[in-house]
Amino acid sequence: MVEHTISISEVQSKITRLPEQFDEDPEAVTVTRHGKPVMAILPFTAYTALLEAVEALQETLEVLSDEETMVVFGESVKDLAEGRVEPLDAALKGLGWE
Repeated sequence: MVEHTISISEVQSKITRLPEQFDEDPEAVTVTRHGKPVMAILPFTAYTALLEAVEALQETLEVLSDEETMVVFGESVKDLAEGRVEPLDAALKGLGWE
């Protein structure tokens, strides 16, 4: 991974070339002020992927923080480890979803 860094004063002159740069190398560009990172510019596809990842993590945290769900999950893992499982076709038939 090649790190791309530009100063904030360079952004204005280079911003119009970034889409083509992202076509060649979709890595984010770090923008610095006085040598310190202050923001990042990234391809829209990377931005949407980050949003989706954050949403998935939030959903996971929601499930993990639900005490009742985690108790049931723990019991299910124990049942699976001890061989107390039902084949999928039998479970579906029992639910009337044949």
